[in-house]
Amino acid sequence: MAELAASLRHEVDRYSPGEKLPPSRKLVERFGVSPVTVSRAVAALAAEGLVVTRPGSGAYRAPAPAGARTKGDTSWQEVSLSAEPTLGGAEPVPRSVDDAGILATLSSPPPGTIAFNGGYLHAGMQPERALSTALARAGRRPSAWERPPVEGVPELRGWFAREIGGAEGVLDASDVLVTAGGQSALTAALRALAPPGAPVLVESPTYPGMLAAARASGVRPLPVPMDRDGVRPELLEEALRSSGARVFVCQPLFQNPTGRVLGAERRRAVLEIARAAGAFVLEDDFARHLAHADLPSLPPPLAAEDEHGTVVHVRSLTKATSPNLRVGALAARGPVMRRLRAIQVVDSFFVPRPLQEAALELVGSPAWGRHLRAVAAGLAGRRRDMVAALLHDLPSLTPPEPPRGGLHLWLRLPEAADEQALVVSALRAGVAVAPGRPYFPAEPPAPHLRLSFGGTTGPPEIDEGVRRLRAALTECGLA
Repeated sequence: MAELAASLRHEVDRYSPGEKLPPSRKLVERFGVSPVTVSRAVAALAAEGLVVTRPGSGAYRAPAPAGARTKGDTSWQEVSLSAEPTLGGAEPVPRSVDDAGILATLSSPPPGTIAFNGGYLHAGMQPERALSTALARAGRRPSAWERPPVEGVPELRGWFAREIGGAEGVLDASDVLVTAGGQSALTAALRALAPPGAPVLVESPTYPGMLAAARASGVRPLPVPMDRDGVRPELLEEALRSSGARVFVCQPLFQNPTGRVLGAERRRAVLEIARAAGAFVLEDDFARHLAHADLPSLPPPLAAEDEHGTVVHVRSLTKATSPNLRVGALAARGPVMRRLRAIQVVDSFFVPRPLQEAALELVGSPAWGRHLRAVAAGLAGRRRDMVAALLHDLPSLTPPEPPRGGLHLWLRLPEAADEQALVVSALRAGVAVAPGRPYFPAEPPAPHLRLSFGGTTGPPEIDEGVRRLRAALTECGLA
């Protein structure tokens, strides 16, 4: 219903005030949905004041409010917002911003729909009480409303430095910049490390939010293939040599969307290859606090093993807590830190101090350790439940090696599958899923789906969601 309502919302402006919209029968045929879905979508637009319905007659574009100004012609903006030529006659730098891949995980599905498309913990696993307590304590601190240093509160920077650099003390507080979450950190890092028009190497597949940020910054993401042990070093070396890229973006731990962990023998190889090429490794360590309870140990961040300032590290508290605790960090050594700080100052000055103080209260409390243990157990249980449900209802789609960290599973579909048709069919069946196409910087080798178990309530919802997905696959002739 939400998808149909969005489509109709974009089309309303084609009609004059008081003009009749197409009848429900036409909308059913055109969009391949049920009459009930059409009725709900039209009702949603009526509630927004965009249309009016007349029983027995149909839906009409709502009349303009009395005294409302006539909208002008904004078509000139298409030219102004298009690509602009660069100096010296170089290739035009694209200026479009594609948020489709991000919205696939941020959009809330219609009521009654099971959300397998989310990118955050279910509210039942978020530390709401601990967050409320931390925020209240932070607000009572004498300095809570003072302007913070642009780099961040020193104590929080020190905590991030210890978390990222490990016991060896590779990093200290001066090597850390507090950011407004991981997405903000990635965007700042891409702008700092690569000029517009430059190539940037990325894992394939990879996180759509990073691809969108790269393209919005005018850089060109180029794929480097992966296998079960992560990025392939020989292909990374060749890509750096042939493209001239000076940045490689990777997620060595529980990679999104594959869930893979960079193999032990490849970690050093990646650092050595990047250093030999004079390239940065942008390490997105988004899932460090999303390890499952049945995982015996975690490898350290690449930044903890970096001797020469090759790694620019991104870390965030958001995934393990709440979408609203947008506090993260960039860690780097050398001149690049000055550029990162300058970009943050220009963009947003600093992260609000009350939010930083609340994060510091949270990670310094006994509740933090208890919360991480609860998340580890909850995610392990949900992963096992989803794998069991897939084995029962969709055995051909069950991943052979489910990850033991992160929030989701990555499923390869039959070659003949139409991802978008399946996504729409699944939504009709009452389950929201994320298509695989936005995760690939170039043409994908096969169709995929990403199914999130981290945003579910538990076994009953997971079992029902997989049954609904099976119905959608059957409707599309894939099961």
